[in-house]
Amino acid sequence: MTTSESPPITFAETRGAVKGYDKRAVDAFLVRAREAFETGAEPITAAEVRQAAFPLVRRGYVIAAVDAALGRIEDAFAAREREAAVSSEGAHAWVGQTRETAQVVLDRLSRPKGRRFTRVGPLRYGYRIDEVDLVADKLAKYLETGDSVTVEQVRAVAFRMQRGGYREVQVDAVLDAVIEVMLAVA
Repeated sequence: MTTSESPPITFAETRGAVKGYDKRAVDAFLVRAREAFETGAEPITAAEVRQAAFPLVRRGYVIAAVDAALGRIEDAFAAREREAAVSSEGAHAWVGQTRETAQVVLDRLSRPKGRRFTRVGPLRYGYRIDEVDLVADKLAKYLETGDSVTVEQVRAVAFRMQRGGYREVQVDAVLDAVIEVMLAVA
């Protein structure tokens, strides 16, 4: 069976007023990801899978089910990327790059509470500072001592908003870097 003949992956649909991911957008992304994984045509990276976003609609796919599938797809792409890098650059170089990324992230997370990320203006909303700092402490401990944190826990992190909070883009970039480090050493 070729990629174009493979049966589509389907997820449960939301009901009532609950919104879910747009089915056509999810299906199109999954077809593209499958083709990229199986044939190498139009490559996709693990980071692209992690950053995939879909419109929210009524009677869409249940978000948690799609997110879980995307997590597994990201893991597969990350493993492939790790294997390719180790075979082309060697394990020592791969470990060195991963260690370097981990140190940059740890340096950011080790900043004083309330000053780990740039804040948005006082009239704009950003991530709630105390919640981000709590997660940052946990991730810093993971990077320093190997305390138990899973990739799924980092993927599932969500923060409430507050005026003058941390800039979302910066926090999200650090969370993405933590996931990359975790997948690199998996």
